[in-house]
Amino acid sequence: MQLIDVGVNLAHDSFDHDRDEVLARARAAGVGTMVVTGSCRESSHRARQLAHEHTGMLYATAGVHPHHARDFDAEDRAWIRELAADPVVTAVGECGLDFFRNFSPPADQEHAFHQQLALASELQMPVFLHQRDAHERFCAILREHIADLPRGVAHCFTGDRRELEDYLRLGLSIGITGWICDERRGGHLKSLISHIPPDRLLLETDAPYLLPRDLDPKPRTRRNEPCHLAHILAVVAAAANRDADVLAAETSANARLFFGLPEAG
Repeated sequence: MQLIDVGVNLAHDSFDHDRDEVLARARAAGVGTMVVTGSCRESSHRARQLAHEHTGMLYATAGVHPHHARDFDAEDRAWIRELAADPVVTAVGECGLDFFRNFSPPADQEHAFHQQLALASELQMPVFLHQRDAHERFCAILREHIADLPRGVAHCFTGDRRELEDYLRLGLSIGITGWICDERRGGHLKSLISHIPPDRLLLETDAPYLLPRDLDPKPRTRRNEPCHLAHILAVVAAAANRDADVLAAETSANARLFFGLPEAG
């Protein structure tokens, strides 16, 4: 079983002291490929660097998360474009809207989102998308660009049936994380898995965030790791009443197609 984690924040400083051990545990758990999320200039450059340090195992995205959209300008477009020219960088993002925290004003978030969607369209690259408490505006902006975008994934989907159907109508793939393992907030996702077309489903940990709540035994820390993707797979497979090995093969094939990754050696 070879899994692909399509969204892991390996550039996060919580991994600085044991990143090699984290990768070793991931490999031992069957996670052979990971896409390292870039969410600002620093983390995007670090994601690319990590991809070069672990050729064939790690890839990267490059973009500006809505939390950092306040100061988005032409210089940001320039460095995203520069990173996107590197073959290890496989998508533009993480980009989108986050009206839950509003660390950047909504108008600045929308500007940065438009700019990155336009750049992804120009470069014909997939987009790695973030949305929280902004569904209507998020969809409205996407509709302005979707005809020119090759592919998009709703990263860390946590929404309801209506939101899922809106994303599917837009042609998006759906990223499922350990949120589905949280009976308090994410249990509803189990009933939605069967509504996601098999060729649109992607799996991710969003590590170091979103540690699956139902791990047994429970880890000593709250830091999530890509090795836990196998547990997320098992929960998703049970919700879909599917064989886990078959689902692993399908989601890995989906990820390779979505991000343009080579076949496993």
